[in-house]
Amino acid sequence: MIVGDVLRNVKMRDKVVMVVGATGGIGSTLAQKLAPTGASLVLVAKDGDRLTSLAAQLPEMDGNKVLNIPTDITDPAQVEVLMQKAVAQFGKIDVLVNAAGAGILKQYNKLEPADLDAMLDLNLKGSFYTCQAAANVMKENKAGHICNVIGILGKHPMAMAAAYCASKYGVVGFSKCMADELKRFGIKFTLFYFGGIDTPFWDNVSLKVDRSKMLRPETAADAVLFALSAEPQAVPMEVNIQPESHLFF
Repeated sequence: MIVGDVLRNVKMRDKVVMVVGATGGIGSTLAQKLAPTGASLVLVAKDGDRLTSLAAQLPEMDGNKVLNIPTDITDPAQVEVLMQKAVAQFGKIDVLVNAAGAGILKQYNKLEPADLDAMLDLNLKGSFYTCQAAANVMKENKAGHICNVIGILGKHPMAMAAAYCASKYGVVGFSKCMADELKRFGIKFTLFYFGGIDTPFWDNVSLKVDRSKMLRPETAADAVLFALSAEPQAVPMEVNIQPESHLFF
């Protein structure tokens, strides 16, 4: 069966999918693709108004429900409340997709302590808190799938990205450690190494880039759906997709 056929036939009626960073380019596109599958969605972002707007834009759903939970994932207490609300509503969490993130691209000697803190707080600590809390829920059902959107700079370094790479390499490290610890509970991890994707991520980045040659958010969302459609015993450990104009091997 070709990839397109798989994606058209993804059915997740009994699944509860939490999308963190739901109002971003990848997160919002994924939410729109997940809605018709029948999955119940937990949409998470810091801005509650944008979450409400996103939910209103979702396509017609196949009997599922949508729960919006504004959350600052850099605060572990708020992350715990997030999981409690999700479980209170749906009874479980089957899938966590970590798509939240921000980028600061500067020369190493121009980075301020606040820049490093911002990258580590959101990209690294925020991802860790959500993975840790979701895994604790998933262990109860002895099943789950955690999808961390890393980006290619979590695998290959780049000039001007010292703080950003530090945060993303950290996510790779803890994800692989957690995957080893949690495999006996039936919890899968998939890491996504996407190249440049044309999303609002780049709106506030001063580095000059040709966004017309980047990947589309739809490409990233389809890759996540493809990983979620894998048969139960299959573990799609890493997905690496990059634009033809800027390949890393």
